[in-house]
Amino acid sequence: MLIDLRIHTSIREIPEASWNALDGVAEAPFLSWAFLDTLEETRCVGRGTGWIPYHMTFWEAGKLVAAAPGYLKDNSEGEFVFDHGWASAAHRIRLRYYPKLIVASPFTPATAPRLLVSAPDERSRLIPALAEALRTIVEKGELSSAHVLFPTEPEAEDLAKAGFAHRLGIQFHWHNEGFATFDDFLSKFSSKRRNQIKRERREMQSQRIELVTARGGDITPEVVDATYEFYTSTVDKFYWGRRYLNRPFFEAITSRLRGSIEVVLAREGKKMLAGAFNIAGPKALFGRYWGAREDRPFLHFNVCYYHSIEQCILRGISRFEAGAGGSHKMARGFEPSLTHSAHFIADKRLDSAVRDFLEREAPAVREAAGQKELAWK
Repeated sequence: MLIDLRIHTSIREIPEASWNALDGVAEAPFLSWAFLDTLEETRCVGRGTGWIPYHMTFWEAGKLVAAAPGYLKDNSEGEFVFDHGWASAAHRIRLRYYPKLIVASPFTPATAPRLLVSAPDERSRLIPALAEALRTIVEKGELSSAHVLFPTEPEAEDLAKAGFAHRLGIQFHWHNEGFATFDDFLSKFSSKRRNQIKRERREMQSQRIELVTARGGDITPEVVDATYEFYTSTVDKFYWGRRYLNRPFFEAITSRLRGSIEVVLAREGKKMLAGAFNIAGPKALFGRYWGAREDRPFLHFNVCYYHSIEQCILRGISRFEAGAGGSHKMARGFEPSLTHSAHFIADKRLDSAVRDFLEREAPAVREAAGQKELAWK
């Protein structure tokens, strides 16, 4: 049966209820209609940002069967699957690399379905339609390429079968193995590592720092102000840091995704010293941003890792993705985990060079991801 592709330059062209009813949204709030709309409404995406909404819906016999969040990009910022070297190679052969098309949730390096479907068992059948749509958009729009970032492994494999280049990446994720308590979690570590974490946790008590998670109505305007300050203080420290998000975004998203936004706060009396902005799904917690007004010993580890691990254990959350990068997370119980992306590059010369690179890159990534036991030694 013929599948009809429709392009939408704003999420508001798609009914909210229809989008949110698709499989994949409920498990990942950063794919929800409200999240994507808030990015547009607060102008974190749109003209002048490098992220132009280009969402796709797929229709069969007049029925919405799938959708994918898409963006036209004139740079490679905020994606976390780094292709700057590919852009440089394109320049050397006098090929225009931008604009390009990506399928992703902006500024969010977290794994979740990228093809949202009306029924879970339809995803594999509809992936070829997504692949064909991306190729058509690239060719008709005279784009260089299309990139599906942080899909699930089955999606990436199906896209590879459809002719896309499959890239592997690595992050560090915590997995709940049925731990009853934080001490139960600590029992997995070697004695030396276990005692180290206990010392780091006790440091908060010795400094009289209290850690709490603010949810729902506890995220007051004061907490929003502090969260934005924490966010900017971190990104401003690095030359490559970018303020992708603004104060209106944090204010709006904490209201619109009231049940899915969590802010871990470190308080010294009434003073908020540091915080972490997290997004909570029903089965996974996604750590996104952190910052501090003061540098304190082990504050980062407690705010970003230990407190939320304990909360995941208490609430029965199965996975905690603490964001991109950071091999130091292994010493805190985060195991190396594979991430995936899939890429269609129209120019055969560049495509061949990229595939050769990915073929050489993959074994090293797989080897690093296989060293899970190092997280506990």
